[in-house]
Amino acid sequence: MIKFKAEIDVMPKKEILDPQGKAVTGSMKNIGLGEIQNVRIGKHISLEIEAGTEDLARQKVDEACKNLLANLIMESYSFELKAV
Repeated sequence: MIKFKAEIDVMPKKEILDPQGKAVTGSMKNIGLGEIQNVRIGKHISLEIEAGTEDLARQKVDEACKNLLANLIMESYSFELKAV
């Protein structure tokens, strides 16, 4: 078995309103950073997985994202996988 580390980013889909990101964008103006716009707030997940091959590890991480870590109706995800 090979141990892998996955770094997963889950973000709201572009067509979905992001109230938290909108609030942060508005606050940027208040602190003198008005040039920062269109802030989107998501989540970052780090996990380790043991699998026989990198392809199998990718499949398992993808399955975890689809079934638990991301709400596919409102969020999209991407991940990087590295052997450790």
